[in-house]
Amino acid sequence: MAVTVYPDRARVTRRAKVDVEPGERRIRLDNLPLGLRADSVRAGGQGPAAVLGVDVARRQHPRTVDDLVAGLEDERRGLLAERSEVADLDAVAAERYGFLTTLAGRAGSTYARAVAGGDVDTAGVASFAASLAEQLTAVAAERRALRERMERLSERIEALDRRIEARHRRGDPDTLAVDVSLDASAAGAVVLDVSYVVDGARWQSAYDVRVDGDRLALTWYGLVTQHTGEDWPECELALSTARPAEALSVEEPDPWYLDRYRPPVPLPARAPAPMAYAMDSMAVGAAPGAAPDATPLMAQAAPIAEIAAVVAQGAAAATYTPARPVAVPADGTAHRATVAVLDLDATLDHLTVPARGPEAYLRATATNTSPHTLLPGRASVFHGGDFVGATDLTMWAPGEELELALGIDDRVRVERKLARRTAGRQLLTATRRREVEYLTTVANHTGRPTTVTVHDQLPVSRDEGITVRETRFDPTPADRTDLGILTWRLPLAPGETGEIAYGFRVDLARGVDLLGWRD
Repeated sequence: MAVTVYPDRARVTRRAKVDVEPGERRIRLDNLPLGLRADSVRAGGQGPAAVLGVDVARRQHPRTVDDLVAGLEDERRGLLAERSEVADLDAVAAERYGFLTTLAGRAGSTYARAVAGGDVDTAGVASFAASLAEQLTAVAAERRALRERMERLSERIEALDRRIEARHRRGDPDTLAVDVSLDASAAGAVVLDVSYVVDGARWQSAYDVRVDGDRLALTWYGLVTQHTGEDWPECELALSTARPAEALSVEEPDPWYLDRYRPPVPLPARAPAPMAYAMDSMAVGAAPGAAPDATPLMAQAAPIAEIAAVVAQGAAAATYTPARPVAVPADGTAHRATVAVLDLDATLDHLTVPARGPEAYLRATATNTSPHTLLPGRASVFHGGDFVGATDLTMWAPGEELELALGIDDRVRVERKLARRTAGRQLLTATRRREVEYLTTVANHTGRPTTVTVHDQLPVSRDEGITVRETRFDPTPADRTDLGILTWRLPLAPGETGEIAYGFRVDLARGVDLLGWRD
């Protein structure tokens, strides 16, 4: 058996060796999942025979043919029978308890009358009372034990229900069968390969990223899940990045027309039609309640598209075969297979945005020097032996550079404070002015050289009555955008401290109220 898993389906190949005699022979491959795509079934192989045809048929079963589910259902039926037996025992014990309670009540009345008449055997009364109490206690203990036993049975039945439900086979025990017609030219052994595409299977990427010094070790895993209805034992499992398409044609864009805008011509006002005329107009055509024109269902449905090639390799896609066989049962749980292990050069630096907070984030920048195109997936990030957290890895092509956040590094201390703030008015122009300066201090206590990238910003005016001008940059920003984002890069030796000072002023025209200001 061999399985190639795609991001949204799988191609399964089953192999059988049969001895044939000259002439036609029909070979059946049974107990296949209902999610099998009938148009994807192909038959081939080696030997002195030719394939005459392949048929797919549905087979009805009174119960599931899944051995695991069949065993679970048998166990469940046994537990249900045992629970019914316990319920019967509890009902009998309840009757005994009721009988003993009634007997105690009647005996009490009888002994009361005997005491009143003076004819009482005191020792016999005490013995009877003790025996009755002992029996009532024993029956009560028996009922408690039966209730506990029934609770345990119910819990086991619920657990079995969950396991059966995880197999997704509770609803329909039917299966598909593939019949292959062979025409053997001579007697001998024929190796028959039957392949088919089945839905309900997928694989997705997951990563472990470990940064140690200037090295980045990345382990790429494939998480395979399937609930197709058939278990995959340890076999030739391959993971493909190809995406088999239902339609393999590329649509051309429709013409894009530009035209003059012509305002709509208003229609002359019309008097409302009489009610009788409106009712008559509703009756034109088919009578109310008449059945619409029925079109056969098969004529309405689109034909099933044929998949010409389910495996694409080379420039379009890649197929990965794990180093060891992986068994994937049809229970929907993820099973991990190692796809690739990469050892990449990494550059570590720090990033901080003091206007948002004093935290400095350790960052690793690496280039994918491998031939693999890494697919999007969840990555667990480790710095040295410490788990930093998890992040989402985007598509990473060969030769592409990627930045990975490694969490907050408290050894880089950042402080931003308002160094100066003034406000006033220009007498000649009646212009109001606000002026501020900020001082940001960055200290490196990591014990190794690092470069700290600092992001800050200038406000951006959205009104001609508001003018923003910078007044001080020390040092000059390494980068600046039209939206006011400023970037400095401070190379700091171990124990070194760097400072950034910048200031700006805002001039407001007469009558302009400022919105969005913050210190």
